[in-house]
Amino acid sequence: MSYKLKFLAILSIGIFFAQCKTKSIENTVKPEKPNILIIHADDLGYHDLSINGSQIYQTPNIDKLENQSVVFNNAYSNYPRCVPSRFSMMTGLYAYENNETSNQNYNLSTISEEKNFIKQLNKINYQTAYFGKWHLGRGQQTPKRFGYNYSFAAGLAGSPISFIYPFNTPKGKNKRVTKSPIVDIEEISKEGDYLTDNLTDAVIKYINEADKSKPFMAMLSYYAVHQPLEAKEADIQRNQQEIDAFDFGDQPEYIKEGTGRTKMRQDHATYAAMVENMDENIGRLLATLDQLGITDNTIIIFSSDHGGLSNDGTNKRDLATSNYPLRAGKGWLYEGGIKVPLSIKWNEKFSPKQENESIVTLMDVFPTLLDIVSSKKINDIDGKSFLPLINGTEKWNDRTVFWHSSSARPMNTGETNASAIRSGDWKLVHFYDENKIELYNIKKDISEQTDLSSELPQKTTTLLDQLNSWKNKY
Repeated sequence: MSYKLKFLAILSIGIFFAQCKTKSIENTVKPEKPNILIIHADDLGYHDLSINGSQIYQTPNIDKLENQSVVFNNAYSNYPRCVPSRFSMMTGLYAYENNETSNQNYNLSTISEEKNFIKQLNKINYQTAYFGKWHLGRGQQTPKRFGYNYSFAAGLAGSPISFIYPFNTPKGKNKRVTKSPIVDIEEISKEGDYLTDNLTDAVIKYINEADKSKPFMAMLSYYAVHQPLEAKEADIQRNQQEIDAFDFGDQPEYIKEGTGRTKMRQDHATYAAMVENMDENIGRLLATLDQLGITDNTIIIFSSDHGGLSNDGTNKRDLATSNYPLRAGKGWLYEGGIKVPLSIKWNEKFSPKQENESIVTLMDVFPTLLDIVSSKKINDIDGKSFLPLINGTEKWNDRTVFWHSSSARPMNTGETNASAIRSGDWKLVHFYDENKIELYNIKKDISEQTDLSSELPQKTTTLLDQLNSWKNKY
């Protein structure tokens, strides 16, 4: 080969690699705004994490995430059941309307574009996607109708018919159940698959294939760890051995609460296996962000929609977990029903810390995210941005928040209709059908065992008046 031909060959190779390098840079360019990944668990109690004190459930990946995050230890759901809690989180609004809390009242189609957080994120070039439990309606109330660019396995289903493939086929003790099927999921599934794994696969695929020049906002709402309680056999057996070897001491298995019982031990091997499987999948998600080199440019929020299932009513049932030392659980306005894990991470932007004083709720999540990525505030909503808490410029230890539950389930979870207010350290619960009032100092009495209403009548009257004034607005 002549010198000239050699020169042209080398030059061509150089141009080829230069073009490849340019394309590589173009394909990995960081978007101007951070990505957002929201991981939302179903029915996961505050104490179902090993970092929050569980000695049975091992959650190393969530624990690691929490250690790298701003963690809010006074965080609440806005309702102790799924649909109203999710409505509040998605809209930044209290779910209470006209003293009713039936699912039909949560009409997402009435949310204007100006107050729709997802549409506001779309306007600033976010790719928005929703995966998993939606449970907020069909037709005009689907994730896509609400504004998400993409949705997967998100329909009317509030829980799976089965966590084990085929997911929409009743089996075992669940043979007679009639539930809405989970859409999309079986198209990517096969014999032997587990639902939580497959949902995670779908999110990982989405993140890998997303346009890297634009930020994404993906919300993964696991169906785990809601009933039915089903897990992989090897995980169940491992946890059963650990539970059998654990000394619960004199802790009773159940205590009486309302029309039924409160579970006092975390001794359900299948539920333990479900929690740990979810933790493993969260580890896979975090590893994906690392592999793509986008961890530092991704805001990660972890939360749960309300407390764990620890109570039954006149119908005895298979109870999943214990929220002890919190009182009661799902369905109740005691702490076990509404206190939730909530954390936010953004490497190099937010310094990890435990925020133990400020009162925050799930309806603050999207106002915070919109504030972070656009500095935009939406007026006339109930939630508010907790960015000042992250930055340490404010404390919300005297904040006042409210709850109203008029769809009690004394047969299933044992509670009766109630409203509640927390203002600073004080919490009042009003079981209004019985006109029974209880007052607690939550800072001193997290287990809500010492009712101070008769000792502090003025404080009781003040809080009850505030609660009734809030209810009367609707």
